[in-house]
Amino acid sequence: MENERLNITEEKKTGSIKLIINGRINSDSVDGLQDKLQNALDNGRTNIILNMQWVEYLGSAGIRVIIKTYQATKIAGGKLKIEKPSQIVRNILNMTALDELLIA
Repeated sequence: MENERLNITEEKKTGSIKLIINGRINSDSVDGLQDKLQNALDNGRTNIILNMQWVEYLGSAGIRVIIKTYQATKIAGGKLKIEKPSQIVRNILNMTALDELLIA
């Protein structure tokens, strides 16, 4: 199996961060996303935007990490939103009834 590649670019502001995600979010690549999100929370960035226009696949492992982070930001008084979801991401969020909760 080909090594899954996930590229994440950060745009930081005081109290917030935007992660621009490119690639496939699955069980092989989700650790990188989880590390970036946890690092953001650990550094006081409780407002998180995930730009997912270049995401080719979003598996259940990715959905779990996003929901866990959504809950953590909410508890901390912030928010997590997804902007510019690819059609694949939009379809998955729609099927799981998470679109209204997560899409900016």
